[in-house]
Amino acid sequence: MPAGVFSLVHGGPAVGIALVEHPAAAAVGFTGSHRAGRALFDAANARPKPIPVFAEMSSVNPVFLLPEALQERREALVRGLVGSFTLGVGQFCTKPGLVFALHGPDTSKFIDELAGALRQAATGTMLTARILDAFEHSRDGLTAVAGVTSIAAAPVAPGDAGTQASPSFATTDAKHFLAHPELATEAFGPFTLVVTANDMGEMLACAGAIDGQLTATLHGTESDLAAAADLIAAAERFAGRLIVNGFPTGVEVCPAMHHGGPYPATTDIRFTSVGTAAMLRFARPVCYQGFADGMLPPELRNANPGGILRMVDGELTRDPV
Repeated sequence: MPAGVFSLVHGGPAVGIALVEHPAAAAVGFTGSHRAGRALFDAANARPKPIPVFAEMSSVNPVFLLPEALQERREALVRGLVGSFTLGVGQFCTKPGLVFALHGPDTSKFIDELAGALRQAATGTMLTARILDAFEHSRDGLTAVAGVTSIAAAPVAPGDAGTQASPSFATTDAKHFLAHPELATEAFGPFTLVVTANDMGEMLACAGAIDGQLTATLHGTESDLAAAADLIAAAERFAGRLIVNGFPTGVEVCPAMHHGGPYPATTDIRFTSVGTAAMLRFARPVCYQGFADGMLPPELRNANPGGILRMVDGELTRDPV
């Protein structure tokens, strides 16, 4: 790459703040924790000339398991969930950290099979000791909340140390979830919380209590989804990407992708940090009015020397004017 295209600076929070406050900085993209992202956002807005911060922060990416889907493909859902929330040792911003299902025998079997799968799961190495410490602190805080029960964890092999994290999950019910908003906070690592509801009304109430997220996922049959219109509408309110019968980990880099969401998932709901539209975060619009053709940038000249696609009089065209 040409010099200056890529640079890497090591350091902690003070280095990040110094970069944001430097007068040469014109915009900031960030991926990380809510605390760090908010600190950068506040620093950027406290500058004499504030600059935009496109911070991608915390997200628990809830998954809603609807009754017929759980009855028809429970085993596949167990495999898919374990693969998703342990992928990359749970260090994906789209990791499903909350799972909702209705009380009943199918959900009980799902929880039992999920426990069995996790007891066979492998531990993994997290990126840094600091990330592991933060994960374990967050997970232990969630499992210490009243009404939360730790169910299963992958065993850590003797001698494993350093940054090895053990996949695990816990359960609670909708009543406790609604009474303890902190249960909807992110534990960045291989952990998920299964929340059981008595009926669709309780599940909808839980969805209404969730803050901004990058994703929301629904697993359902055609009839499940037809009966879940209110739940889908709630997911549209809090999530930037909705998935049906899939899992949120893995983000397609394409023009249609929106990898963003309402605060605290991001600091600017209008932009994506993945996909071709991500460039719009760092492109500043300029309007040229009354210029002679030869004075315009080549992209705006009548001859269209680059042959690019342009909007002319309301129509997209590559033709010269």
